[in-house]
Amino acid sequence: MSSTGHLPDDEPKSILDSGVDIGHVHLKVADLDRALAFYQGVLGFALTQRYGAQAAFLSAGGYHHHIGLNTWESAGGRPPAPGTTGLFHFAIRYPTRRALADALRRLIEAGIALDGASDHGVSEALYLRDPDQNGVELTWDRPRDSWPRSKSGEITLYTRALDLPSLLAEVAPIL
Repeated sequence: MSSTGHLPDDEPKSILDSGVDIGHVHLKVADLDRALAFYQGVLGFALTQRYGAQAAFLSAGGYHHHIGLNTWESAGGRPPAPGTTGLFHFAIRYPTRRALADALRRLIEAGIALDGASDHGVSEALYLRDPDQNGVELTWDRPRDSWPRSKSGEITLYTRALDLPSLLAEVAPIL
């Protein structure tokens, strides 16, 4: 890898099949009902299976599960202390800007604060914490043909403030 973090042109960029995807995340939580109130009640995931007060699985669109929650090693526990390793955040990708706007509307209605909101050129993202202080990114990807690119064709990510009023206008009631 070069000092700029880019791979030299003669090195393969990936040895993985382009269809590889990350399927789900499984989180240790302190209180299962509190976590369900957030992921099911606020974000809108459907409960697909529950194992008493110990574990639950949630999904969107009938998938077996996108999010697993458990208290097996964490019931009543505290979030990791700052300066320790672990999850920074995981991303929930919405299919459209309107769907992301609806998620923002629900967060506002539930009184859930954002840690940040960014336009990255390739995507728009909302950053927040779940009740166990896990970092959560809610995002949608712009169409690939609109991603910003350098003259040589490389994707040029950036971080700019996301225009939240513009995003919310996607779900504004029609008067």
